[in-house]
Amino acid sequence: MKTVPGSVPTAGAPSPARQGLRHSQRWALHTCRGQVPGGSGGQRFNDLGSLTSAPGAVVGKHTYGGREYKIMKLGEGSGANANLRMVPIEGDAEAGGRDSPIRAESPRKRGCEAQAEKGVVIPSIMEEMEGIDSGSLVTTTGAPLTSSRGAGSPVVSEERPVIMVPKPLPKVLLIHTGGTLGMDPESSFEKDDTGHVHVKAGTGGKYVAGLQPGRMLSNIKQVVPELSVFADVDLKVAFNRDSCRVGPKEWVKLAQLLHNNRDYYDAFVLVHGTDTMAYTASALSLMLLGFRKPIVLTGSQLPLAMPRSDARANLIDSITCATAPYTPPHSQWAEVAVCFGGRLLRGNRAQKVNSSVYQAFDSPSYPHLAEMGIEIDWKQEFLLKERGVYRPRFKLNPNVIRVPIVPGSDPRIMYGDLAERGVRGIILESFGVGNMPDTASAGWLPWLRQQRKKGLQVYLGSQCLNGMLNPELYRSGSVAIGMGVESGPQMTAECAVVKMMLCLEYPDIPLGVPLAGEL
Repeated sequence: MKTVPGSVPTAGAPSPARQGLRHSQRWALHTCRGQVPGGSGGQRFNDLGSLTSAPGAVVGKHTYGGREYKIMKLGEGSGANANLRMVPIEGDAEAGGRDSPIRAESPRKRGCEAQAEKGVVIPSIMEEMEGIDSGSLVTTTGAPLTSSRGAGSPVVSEERPVIMVPKPLPKVLLIHTGGTLGMDPESSFEKDDTGHVHVKAGTGGKYVAGLQPGRMLSNIKQVVPELSVFADVDLKVAFNRDSCRVGPKEWVKLAQLLHNNRDYYDAFVLVHGTDTMAYTASALSLMLLGFRKPIVLTGSQLPLAMPRSDARANLIDSITCATAPYTPPHSQWAEVAVCFGGRLLRGNRAQKVNSSVYQAFDSPSYPHLAEMGIEIDWKQEFLLKERGVYRPRFKLNPNVIRVPIVPGSDPRIMYGDLAERGVRGIILESFGVGNMPDTASAGWLPWLRQQRKKGLQVYLGSQCLNGMLNPELYRSGSVAIGMGVESGPQMTAECAVVKMMLCLEYPDIPLGVPLAGEL
């Protein structure tokens, strides 16, 4: 940012950001509050009377550098609260005969062409521009200006025009993986006899092969033009499929795609099917430790092209949250999250809790990171505190199974010898804080002992959605821990499965040690 040479704004002047200024589509280069710059023929506020005239009225004149300006009143303010603008008088050759304020319109479009417009520029504008987004209406603070050349000196650049460079929008990569959001409603949905809309029976929806990113992004922006207000969006199609067909191979592909684009984008938004979104979010959070940029997963219950679809709101909310570190009020966060139904949830704590309502996801074991309303209500105390260096891991062992304990069932009959069949990890879902049937006839402890001897890794979790794990409180839990079964603070079942897959490939990572806020 260039400032006017030799000019210093008055100390202690409040920032325009604290004056409640609203965003606009242009920068006014020389609007001032209650005063105009001094100089030859210059007038201060006190010389302009009470300024009670109607908006648009000419309340004075100002001459500088051989050019004559009229001082026009803007808005309804009066006295020290009056907004003034210097306008070249009609017929001024250098001004091009334009009876309008000198300003640079659409700075992002015109770029450095703004410097072609010459005029009086108040230096405090430039000093106060720090932290103000491009396109903000810029005014002075109303405090008297001083200059190294003494009071009353003209506060303009005598060397060259000031170049005001707009701050670019954050760059976001939108990654499409499939799911309901991108479906064609006509080919994938139908109405039943009651008028309710649902996916055509036996199809699971139609997924078009060979999606063209450019055309798809154009279609999305046509339906959701607001996306371009928040970010400079690019789109990549990783794949296009039902999320029931997304697993470890796809998680690795997505992790590598994010890794390869990490240096080129400020944030990432993944469009994903809802059925396995919690698994994918957990996988990315653990595989990309220390990524240090927002990664948001979202989707929808109805296709984007359908009336009443939740896709539009979810996309806007996701882009808004993803770009929050780069736009006021600059909420700093950098983790993998799920944004759905007006909620931002930690990715490895999120779970699909309803198959049909718009608030389909929740995080029963952890508070929401943010909630969307008129404003975004950020829960700063619950955001992940990044630690350590970025260390991606791209290996997963998919030979993991969830085993819920069912009263009366004998695992020796129900599951048999899992190790012999190639299973390498078990997520054992116990009762309460870590309890299970402990008699020999029930079979659970003998079965566990046999599987552990054959090298199976076992994580003892709970069938409860929330609460602490304390398997040591019960005989069965204590015996299991003594066999080498791992336990710890509660994880979601989805995250426990993915973490087991990771730990099987990276034995130095303990299951019970938190990596990305999952415990």
